[in-house]
Amino acid sequence: MLGSFLRSAGAAVAAHRRNSSLLSPSPGILSVASRSYARAKTPKTTSKGGKVMVKGPRSGGGDDAAGDSSSTEDMSASFELPTDPLPITYDPALDVGPGGRPLFSITESFNQLTHKQANTYVDFSLEEWNAKLPEGLPAGMKKEFEETRRCAVMVRQSFLDLRDNFRRISSPPLRPSSKNSNVKKQIVLDGPVSCGKSITLAMLVHWARCEGWLVLYVPRGKEWTHGGFFYRNPYGDLWDTPVQAAKILQDFLKFNEACLQKLPCQIFDPISLGEGAGVGMMKGVDSMEMPEGSTLFDLIQTGIAYTHASVGVVVRLRKELSLVKDVPVLLAIDQYNNWFTFSEYEEPVTVRSTRPIHAKELSTVNAFRSMLHDDMMVGAFSHSTGVGKLRQDLPDVPLDARVLLPRYNLDEAAAVSHYYLRQNLIHRDRFSEEKWKKIYYISNGNGSEMRWMAPFI
Repeated sequence: MLGSFLRSAGAAVAAHRRNSSLLSPSPGILSVASRSYARAKTPKTTSKGGKVMVKGPRSGGGDDAAGDSSSTEDMSASFELPTDPLPITYDPALDVGPGGRPLFSITESFNQLTHKQANTYVDFSLEEWNAKLPEGLPAGMKKEFEETRRCAVMVRQSFLDLRDNFRRISSPPLRPSSKNSNVKKQIVLDGPVSCGKSITLAMLVHWARCEGWLVLYVPRGKEWTHGGFFYRNPYGDLWDTPVQAAKILQDFLKFNEACLQKLPCQIFDPISLGEGAGVGMMKGVDSMEMPEGSTLFDLIQTGIAYTHASVGVVVRLRKELSLVKDVPVLLAIDQYNNWFTFSEYEEPVTVRSTRPIHAKELSTVNAFRSMLHDDMMVGAFSHSTGVGKLRQDLPDVPLDARVLLPRYNLDEAAAVSHYYLRQNLIHRDRFSEEKWKKIYYISNGNGSEMRWMAPFI
């Protein structure tokens, strides 16, 4: 009975918070799509008087619903949502973490933080996050912002180690040290579900852009392998996806336009043209050249303006980024594991059969997937995209590149619980060390589950 109550109440909380979302939904990719799909309908909830009533999944209308009401009575419950107004943004009397330590670190950049400030929160505005990450925020980060009603993130020790790793590469110390000898230019962030991989990657991109780096950030790598048109490249065995290629170029310009206008093109070989999105091949022309003196901004604008050149420009851009020396370049790919499995596309083999196309057979993925180079690159696995467990030794990835991110440890869970108390997710008169430790051990340090169970304290 208790388990069914918690499940029903939790569903009500999630439904209510989705309806009263703090953030506007992220814009979708281009409307051109080769396949349609249906989404499962979610149970409707109605709120009245500060409470949310949830119906069981089998309940419906009419006489059938009345007949089954007795069997589903235990699936219906009401849960009082926290409606207390939030206190002022900063209040020394409330901003207290575990052991009486400060809960927040006041800073304008992640670069100023030291390891002594681990397990504290950094509070940026939503405008600041959107300005630094215009390609889109990770789903887990948006969910955290919505439910806590504040755009703050916890500075974990694992993030500081990752930041310091790339800081040593871009600005090596004058004196060599043992720490500097262990730096990695290519890293794959792996770990259990809801351990913070996507949020850690987004924080790293925020830091790098504050430092003036040129960052190609892909928050949804799955979009490179799903949707849009696909055509066989006329000059090889790969497949072109011009809709995705145009979206990649548009996203790359959102934050980096000023920097790209200062970087000259260094490769002037002809760019091969392919089929455009829904318009076929260009007649009488199979390649195009960039004039001398062109910048990377000009190159990208060409790929956006001409759909036949979109894929070729994305492939050329990858080569150009490897030659940039005036500014540090970082490739940050979320949902990186989607590039090691099959795409949505299928090649016709016979009249009645098709062959699934692997992600590595797509021109865009093939250009960016490999980590066997000297460029700085971080890929984060995402277990929310339905990709199965991959083998340990991935192709095109160095053997020592994988870094396992842990879930919350006890100190981090203490900071998270005090932050939820500060944001009124937990009633202050019910809060105790024994209770927050219970939800920590029940969830095994899973961040999403801890946030979901916090109101039940």
